[in-house]
Amino acid sequence: MRLFRFSQKSQNYSTRQLVFQSIFSSIAVVLFFQIINIHQINASGVSIQEKAAQQTQFTSIIKARRGNILDRNGDILASDLILQKVNLDSTQIQAAYIPKLAQALMISEQELKQSIEKKLSRHAGRKNLIIKKNLKLTDPILENIADLKKVRLKICKTEKKRNKNNPVDKVLIFAKIKQEKPTYSTTKICRMEHIKGVRLQADTSRYYPKSATLAPLIGRINHNKKGVSGIEGEFESTLAGQDGISHLSFNTKSRRAYFNPVTQKALKHGQDIQLTIDANVQFHVYTAIKKAVKNHAADSGSAIVLKPNGEILAMVNYPADDPNNKASYNPKHYRNRILSDQIDPGSTIKPFTMLLALDKQKITATKDELIDVSKSIGHVKPDKKYTKMTVKKILQKSSNLGTVNISERLKKEEMYDTWYKLGFGRPLGLIPSIETLGILKHYSLWSESDKRSLSFGYGPMQTNLAQLARAYLVFANAGFVPELKLIYGIASSTTKTKIFSKQAIDKIAEFLNSVVSQQGSGYRAQIEGFEVAGKTGTVEIVVNGHYSEDGAKRTFFAGFVPVKKPKYIMITRLDQPKKCYLQHSKTKTSCKGSNSAAIVFKEAMQNILISNQP
Repeated sequence: MRLFRFSQKSQNYSTRQLVFQSIFSSIAVVLFFQIINIHQINASGVSIQEKAAQQTQFTSIIKARRGNILDRNGDILASDLILQKVNLDSTQIQAAYIPKLAQALMISEQELKQSIEKKLSRHAGRKNLIIKKNLKLTDPILENIADLKKVRLKICKTEKKRNKNNPVDKVLIFAKIKQEKPTYSTTKICRMEHIKGVRLQADTSRYYPKSATLAPLIGRINHNKKGVSGIEGEFESTLAGQDGISHLSFNTKSRRAYFNPVTQKALKHGQDIQLTIDANVQFHVYTAIKKAVKNHAADSGSAIVLKPNGEILAMVNYPADDPNNKASYNPKHYRNRILSDQIDPGSTIKPFTMLLALDKQKITATKDELIDVSKSIGHVKPDKKYTKMTVKKILQKSSNLGTVNISERLKKEEMYDTWYKLGFGRPLGLIPSIETLGILKHYSLWSESDKRSLSFGYGPMQTNLAQLARAYLVFANAGFVPELKLIYGIASSTTKTKIFSKQAIDKIAEFLNSVVSQQGSGYRAQIEGFEVAGKTGTVEIVVNGHYSEDGAKRTFFAGFVPVKKPKYIMITRLDQPKKCYLQHSKTKTSCKGSNSAAIVFKEAMQNILISNQP
């Protein structure tokens, strides 16, 4: 009996010993693997602390605010609107919230589901789904989202868990004595939860309050919010500023864990740019140009308005697109033809030929001085309407032969030097990337035919509309010509070049006033109550290096008002106007500067003068 009890006690002891050994072995195995894992980490040259520090390092980027573009009075022409966008994490949104989220976003439940499914199927691993963007701060969607985030719904999930092996099985599996056969169990867990995966993020959108009226001048930004044309493109670095970049890392020297920001690039918001443009003047000119292009069936139209000191008040091109409409983009409608197109100025050059001849005492420009226009000079033939004309009449009727007759009295060097001082063939420096320099060939390369053609706006020179407008500033500055200015804050020369005498300026200005009379070619530029001076121009368009065979024309009117001490200088241009009519009549006639571009000048300038009356 005692022997049996002893034997049973020994057996129980052996069983307990085996259990303790198994437990110890399991613990030893776990510790063994942990030691190996730590050794592998240290062997790779990265400590656990270093690895943790690496995991807590990241870069923070603060976006710079783009600068505004302003007109001379501080009115905003381009600005960033502060907006919001709704960013969804498609992997986190609970199915129970889909109906309420769709309602908050003001879209159909089906549309929301399709957007989420499409994102998950096509962009695995990418969680951001911008479901709504460009939301103004007053948009009801933002209030809806804020209310939705306060809601809690019962969210039930079925979780599948892998059952744990007991210590003995772990040892046997590790020793490959027993094959592992995982087992699982499912559990339904329900919790009250807020919606997940919905974030509101700050966003900006470039806004152009003046719509299409300034589009070719101001330009636009692309989808990356980078300026690609006009002022936006030319001054991208100034407007864009510099994003702030900070590197945040774990501070290992402190006993307390905290992030230590290190600035890699300082945040610099974009600078504002203020133009000399007057938004109200720009609007009046744009309205007149747009109307004229449509009424005359022209391909395009342009105009520029200057102050006597050279500041540009308006720079208009049409057609033009609304830059706020991101769905529509036509590069031709962002073309600044005033600066980029190289053109023959035609008869608008004739006043400068007369000014030079008067200053050189080659003409007297008196009533009794008659210029012979009965005989051909070179390729220029008489029109058989007149045999002799005064200088005043030559300008009034825009006689090529009369102008050439006077130019025959001038030297090539004199004409070249004067045209060069007027700025033809030289850069303006307004928007350098798009400006054409024009052409002014050296007089040593001229033939006699070139010299004659130059006197009435052809031959060895071509220009852009801004250069031509600058030349007309001599009438507002007693024979001096200042530099043009488009942007405040950019240093420019304040010196004025003396070109003509005041006596010559006053005399030719008087003649140009007669051009804008019922007896002159610019009669349709008359404005009741104001003295207007100007010159019409009509030129053939160059196509593929040759003047158009079908007679395509470009028409101009260059004018200033009032005649004495001008306040505004304006040049208008229409490309290929096809519908022109006699004054006070529906009778069609050929299109010239007198019946197209002159009308634009009148309509625009009349509104400018009325709106700026004291």
